[in-house]
Amino acid sequence: MNTIAYYVLLALGIGVEIWGAVTGVNDVMFIGAIAAFGVWGVDRLLLRADAYEEFFGAGEER
Repeated sequence: MNTIAYYVLLALGIGVEIWGAVTGVNDVMFIGAIAAFGVWGVDRLLLRADAYEEFFGAGEER
């Protein structure tokens, strides 16, 4: 995930969370929080997979 996509999706999730808090709709606030944590989690998984690939060498047999 590139940096721009990461920050745009994270800002969107946080924005939805804030919008839900301001309007008082708890369901929207929770959906925004789950979306923001989901973006963060997927980014962490992709970074870990990238580090794993670099460590073992992409395309090389072990």
